[in-house]
Amino acid sequence: MPVGTSPLRLSSLLCIALLAAPALAQSEAAAPTEASRLVATFLGETPLLSDLQSLTDEVGGRATGSPANLRSVEWALARLREAGVEARKESFQMPALWLERSARATVQGERVSYTPRVAAMPFSTATPRGGKTAPLLAVGRGTEKDFQALGDKARGAFLLVETEELKDVDGLFREYSESAAIEQRAFAVGVAGVVYMGSRPNNLLYRHNVSVGPRNTRPMLVMERDGALRAVRLLRVGKALSLTAELDIQSGPAYESHNVIGEIRGATRPEEVVVVGAHLDSWDLGTGALDNGANVVLLIDVARQMRRLGLQPARTVRFALWNGEEQGMQGSWGYTKRHEAALEHHVMATSLDIGCGRITGFFTGGRPELPALVDRALAPVKGLGPFTHVDAPVVGTDNFDFMMHGVPNLIANQEPALYGPNYHARSDELDKCDAQQLRLNAAIVAALAYGFAQMEPKLPRQSRAQVEALMRATDLAQQMKSFNVYEDWASGKRGRK
Repeated sequence: MPVGTSPLRLSSLLCIALLAAPALAQSEAAAPTEASRLVATFLGETPLLSDLQSLTDEVGGRATGSPANLRSVEWALARLREAGVEARKESFQMPALWLERSARATVQGERVSYTPRVAAMPFSTATPRGGKTAPLLAVGRGTEKDFQALGDKARGAFLLVETEELKDVDGLFREYSESAAIEQRAFAVGVAGVVYMGSRPNNLLYRHNVSVGPRNTRPMLVMERDGALRAVRLLRVGKALSLTAELDIQSGPAYESHNVIGEIRGATRPEEVVVVGAHLDSWDLGTGALDNGANVVLLIDVARQMRRLGLQPARTVRFALWNGEEQGMQGSWGYTKRHEAALEHHVMATSLDIGCGRITGFFTGGRPELPALVDRALAPVKGLGPFTHVDAPVVGTDNFDFMMHGVPNLIANQEPALYGPNYHARSDELDKCDAQQLRLNAAIVAALAYGFAQMEPKLPRQSRAQVEALMRATDLAQQMKSFNVYEDWASGKRGRK
C-alpha cells in the first residue's frame, strides 16, 4: 500500500485529536469519555485492513446480481456477527439484471483493421451473434453544434465521442453531466450506438451507466483511449471506418437483492435512528477497493469496536451496507420504502463513498442548522481537522433517498487521492488505498456516529414542499436528471409523498 501516514504520525494525530476534544454540555457529560475511548481503539491493531484484503482479493468485484455480490452479502453478514453485532439481511427489488459476460470490438476500413479493448456500459444492450456492424463516425465532444455538423449521417451509425483525460473528482461529475446530454442527442437522431473514448490514462477501462438506465435500447461502449484516438485520427484524414461490436450481456427482469444492516440498539431512545452507510456492491473490472470496499470495512470496524467496548449510546446506530448503489442507488431506495413509516425518527443518514482520501468535512445537504451539529459530534477528533463543511445537496450516492424524504443527510467530503482516475476502473485494487488514512477516517466516522447517537438536538424532517424549495434554490434538480432519478421523484415513485 502507498505510504500515507506513518504509524508514529497516526498515533500522534489521534492523540492530538483526543486532547483537543472540548467539554460538551453537562447533559452529555458521559459522551466525551466514551467517544474518546472509541476513537482511541484505532490507535491499535484492528481487523480493518485484513477485512479489506479479504473483501477485495477473495470476493473481488461485486456487481449487483453476480455470484460475487451474493458472496459479499454473506461475507459482510458473517463479519458483523463475528464481532457480536446484531446483523440481518434486508431484501429489496432491483429493477433489472445487467452483467457483462464479454465485450469485443473491431474497427475496419480500407487497409485498416484493429481490435481495441472495450467495455460495455451498464445497461447497454447485447448484440446479435456475430456482432452489430455500422459506420463509425466522430462527433467531437458531442455538443449540440457537433451533432448539427454531423446531420443525417448520424442515423444508424456508431458515434465516437471524444473526452478529456480525467484527473479529479470534479471531472467525474462533469462526465456524468455531459454524457446524459450527449446520449439524449444521440438517441434523438437514431444512432446505432455510442462509443466513448476512454478518459483514463494508460488505456484503463471503466464503466459508466447509460444515462437512461434499463430503458436503453442500444449498444453502448467505452473504448480504450489510444484505440479511440487512432480512430479519430483516421476519420479526420478522410478514412471511412466501420465498427463491429460484439457484446455478450446477461440481462433479465426485476429480481431480489439484499442490503446488510448491522445495529447497535440505543439505550434510552432506541426508536430514534442514526444511519451510517457505504455501498457493498462495486463494478467488476477491478475489485472495488476505493469504490467502495474501503468504507464498507471501515463501518464494520466501527461497529466492531463499539461492540467490543460495550458502548450503547442513547439512540440506535445502524451500519448500512447498501447494494445496488452503482445501478441507481437501489438498495438505499429500498430501505426508505421498507422503513418509510419510521423515517420521522431517523435523526441523520450519512454516506461514505469517496475511497480512502482524508475526510475534510461533510456535504450537509442544504440544511444550514446541520454543520454546527456535525462539528459538535466531531469534537473528540477536532485535532484531525480542520473540518470544512459544504452546505449543498449532492446526488450520486446513498444519501439521496434520505434527502428526498426530508431526513438530515451527510456525505463525507474526502480528498480525492487516487479516487478519480481509478473510479469504476480495472485499476480499483487494494494497493490504491492509503491504509493509515483509512484508520484515521475510521476514527472520524466513529466520532460522528457516536456523537449523533448521543447528542440531545434533533433536526426536524423536511416536508416534500421543503425539499422542492431546496430544488428550486440549488442545482439539485439538474443533478437528479444527470443521474436518471428526476422522473421517479416527479412521478411520486421516489421520495416523500
